[in-house]
Amino acid sequence: MDGGNHVTDKADNLQSLAEALVSAARRAGADQADALAMRGHSVSIDVRAGGLEQADSAEGIEIGLRVLIGGRQACVSASDHSIRTIGEMAARAVAMAREAPVDDALGLAEPDQLGPLRDAAGLDIADDLPDPAPAALQDLALRAEAAALSRPGISQVEAANAAFSRRHLWLAASNGFSGGYGRTTHVISAVAITGEGLGMERDYAAEARVWAEDLPYPEEIGLLAADRTLARAGSRKPPTGAFPILFDRRVSASLIGHLLGAVNGAAVARGASWLRKALGEPVLPAGMDLIEDPLKPRYPSSRPFDAEGLQTRRRAIVKDGVLQGWTLDLATGRKLGMDSTASAARGLASAPSPTTSNVVLTPGAQSRDQIIADMGRGLVVTSMLGASINDTTGDYSRGAAGFWVENGQIAYPVNECTIAGNLRDMLMTLRAADDALPWRAAEVPSLLVEGMTVAGA
Repeated sequence: MDGGNHVTDKADNLQSLAEALVSAARRAGADQADALAMRGHSVSIDVRAGGLEQADSAEGIEIGLRVLIGGRQACVSASDHSIRTIGEMAARAVAMAREAPVDDALGLAEPDQLGPLRDAAGLDIADDLPDPAPAALQDLALRAEAAALSRPGISQVEAANAAFSRRHLWLAASNGFSGGYGRTTHVISAVAITGEGLGMERDYAAEARVWAEDLPYPEEIGLLAADRTLARAGSRKPPTGAFPILFDRRVSASLIGHLLGAVNGAAVARGASWLRKALGEPVLPAGMDLIEDPLKPRYPSSRPFDAEGLQTRRRAIVKDGVLQGWTLDLATGRKLGMDSTASAARGLASAPSPTTSNVVLTPGAQSRDQIIADMGRGLVVTSMLGASINDTTGDYSRGAAGFWVENGQIAYPVNECTIAGNLRDMLMTLRAADDALPWRAAEVPSLLVEGMTVAGA
């Protein structure tokens, strides 16, 4: 380290910052330590009525430290990265850890558990083109807005946005791990409005990609927002009763999200999962797989290693409908007597916890329209709000809006209804369409659920 105020003469040297944090923690008395250093830059442009509405820009470096002492841990973070701050962080974290409760499952990976990858080479999760200028982002947003307004019946565009972010992280630990990678995100979105007063309806479209060249044209996004909004004109309540419900691909990933939450090792270890006794049992219909693949090039959640330095890998969470395993980090794995699935994620000021990256559900053989024709009478859900989910029993209730189906055809738009069921039962009746979209962290097609309760008019 130099004799000045920062760890090196380059304040943005993330590797040096992370490794300096670990060294400071060990000097302060930590048995083990790991540290994150992150550098980020983001720009977001909102336009309205053909002009700039709002511009946001952020840039900076942040650091986070976790220390472990005798089964106790503490996490601290800072946006300053001077030598003095690093020393103070280490001392504070060690003092906090000594007062924390003991958890014998805590601890870093053993050196032989660490993966060989130290960067994201081959994953293409950072666009190598120059960062877009604010004027270029504004042009994208204006084009999306103009396209939405070109549809007759659209009274205004509530917001059109284009945004970009680039961030880089470095993870270092006292077990010898040191690695990092960068990531970029490009986003275009639009929210359109039709009608006035009580008859006003709105809907949106948004797309995000790692690489700008993979984004749809902004005109496509604006037109889709407008078409979705116009389709909602004249919404009313549906009837009440038990009906089949088709979760449109816009919201179907939420169903799979509840399954992923229930097989998360943190929930299982607490006994707070409605699938806590389902390992090795059917949780989806036969023939349906749920695959996690953190190594898909250009995908939003891809990563070469997890937040504990373990190499990520493709795995089957559900195979042929049968639950294969939990999603685990080191601590939850130890509590359950299992190996980590290299699924740890963490923030600057938080300890690792399990999560998934890039999940894909087996698609079906029928189109969305064919499934609607077969369902006869029921509800297509395109948006949801609020939620009442019992983590222990799987009882499910949510507000919903979408379209009512009569005689196998969409009859009218609906809003202000509630749908309810039990997730264990719902998932076992799933019927998948063939319309899953790529580039999503969860590639899930439209999903038909039989016999849910609809509370409407």
